[in-house]
Amino acid sequence: MSNLSKSSIVTITGGTGSFGSTMVRNLIQKDIAEVRIFSRDENKQDNLRNELKDSRVRFFIGDTRDLNSVENAIKGSDYVFHAAALKQVPSCEFFPMQAAATNINGSDNVINTSYKFGVKGIVCLSTDKAVYPINAMGITKALMEKVAQSYARNNPKSDTKISITRYGNVMMSRGSVIPLFINQIIRGEKITVTDTSMTRFMMSLSESVDLVTHAFTNAESGDLFVKKAPGSTVETIIEALAEIFKKKVEIQKIGVRHGEKMAEALLGSEERSRAIDSKDYFRVPVDGRNLDYQIYFDKGQNSLPSSEPYTSSNTKQLSIKETVGLISNLPEFIKYKAEIK
Repeated sequence: MSNLSKSSIVTITGGTGSFGSTMVRNLIQKDIAEVRIFSRDENKQDNLRNELKDSRVRFFIGDTRDLNSVENAIKGSDYVFHAAALKQVPSCEFFPMQAAATNINGSDNVINTSYKFGVKGIVCLSTDKAVYPINAMGITKALMEKVAQSYARNNPKSDTKISITRYGNVMMSRGSVIPLFINQIIRGEKITVTDTSMTRFMMSLSESVDLVTHAFTNAESGDLFVKKAPGSTVETIIEALAEIFKKKVEIQKIGVRHGEKMAEALLGSEERSRAIDSKDYFRVPVDGRNLDYQIYFDKGQNSLPSSEPYTSSNTKQLSIKETVGLISNLPEFIKYKAEIK
């Protein structure tokens, strides 16, 4: 992260989560002044504090819904990584207003505060579920993206640079399916699956950090970034885990849960038609048009170029062997496997 210096102060909202704790470990390897962890869970904060034992890491208890606690954490920061969110699809379906309060209003608090205190850069973490959203979690994260882009659009001369990253399921992250499948395999239980032909993007925690780092380093304000990732069917993931653990497994189909899709998308067709392809990443610049629509009545407008969305079913599909290799070499998997022995 070439933008960082010895005097840099970085705040991570949701800093005790899977991404946040990985990012803070990455940051303390660098010569910077301070990393601030902002989150609600004092137990997770205490565990992370005892694990890191680094005086440059400061912990702030608070909630993105509470503007005062947000301002307390961000004031004086140079950069902000906004990862705090409600992320579980089923729980957001049952409590959509809670998802809205955190993912939309809470994000607005974080972004507004960053602009208020002159933060140099803020990266907002989003999800593939924000593309053509069908569930409350995806809808609220899509609106979080719109809030972020509106700040970029409405403050073109601001010194605060805001960008968005979108990624799919992060392997071995808290609440993801791979740890669930592993525990069921170890206990000799049936593997509970919604639909074996569902596809999902396969991304590691380190790759999610790489994506945020890329956005942090390369963004123009309002940019949205996607890291290219392979896909896999749920059935392939299960067969790969069965091979890793040398177990025979029996699958129990339980049906599609609330708000689930057969395939996830990281870019919609409209976005992909505007995306700039830079080998490992897509960059989608913010739509900078203003509210003067009269010009389109007078002059007309070009039609949108036709383009396929970028989905977990049309990206590169992993074989069982490739999935075995991918999962087996994850540091998080190696650690998890050692802990359950």
